[in-house]
Amino acid sequence: MSLSPPRGSGLPLTALRAFEAAARLGGFAAAAEELSVSPGAVAQQVKALEAAIGAPLFERRAQGVAPTPLGAEAARGFTAAFDALGAAAARLRAGAGPRAARIAALPALAQLWLSPRLPALRAAMPGIALSVTALERAPNLLREPFDLALFYEPAEGAARALDLGPDVIFPVAAPSVARRLRRPADLAREALLTDAAWPGDWALWAEIAPGAPRRPPAGPVHSLYALAVEEAASGGGVLIGHSHLVRAAIKAGRLVAPFPERRALPRRLTLSLSPAAEGGPAARAAAMLAA
Repeated sequence: MSLSPPRGSGLPLTALRAFEAAARLGGFAAAAEELSVSPGAVAQQVKALEAAIGAPLFERRAQGVAPTPLGAEAARGFTAAFDALGAAAARLRAGAGPRAARIAALPALAQLWLSPRLPALRAAMPGIALSVTALERAPNLLREPFDLALFYEPAEGAARALDLGPDVIFPVAAPSVARRLRRPADLAREALLTDAAWPGDWALWAEIAPGAPRRPPAGPVHSLYALAVEEAASGGGVLIGHSHLVRAAIKAGRLVAPFPERRALPRRLTLSLSPAAEGGPAARAAAMLAA
């Protein structure tokens, strides 16, 4: 008669993912956003993991949570493990579907910078399935199913990706509106358009433009930068242009930059390539986009 003693169950993978994300990102809310669940769900998963191991992994504070010494030490190992798991999954996808290039991009960049370049890219890469997903936050290319990521990143992080230049801001308007703007003080009489993702643009530019109004923008606030660009081009107001995003409209004469003042922000447009995509069609697409 053979004996089959019960085997101990391992720690739940979902709870481990929630713990690792919360430790890496500094809180339950940020982890919930990355994992596409609610902060309460992350908190419950972490609580279940703490119960399973019999020790706390986070200190609960009024301002949020912080890993305990045990949690901080464990998080480093789990981050490396999940990165390795994600990289293995990415290599599996790349091997199974080598004729694809999956691009993640900030919505404004997808619409105004990437979209005009896609026809030439498709023509140069026949047979390659190019897909674009608009995301508000850059994906983790070691874990998420994307080959390329097009986002603004802090200048110190740009060295790890293809650097497409600084994010430079300045006011832009339709030619009919720009003719009324002789100096920055003239903006006080105009509707100032704002994008919800970059509400501080006007204040940042005003710091280097003598006479520019420092009051809050009086014009509409748009949830999509492309809509704000269209309203500005239609004569609905003045918008702070981001150089990469308004270059085409300026070249076409739909927008004009009425003032010489330019402000370079401490971030750059970057194109990141998944390690699993190196040597494949996504790498070729990246080279073409960066040219």
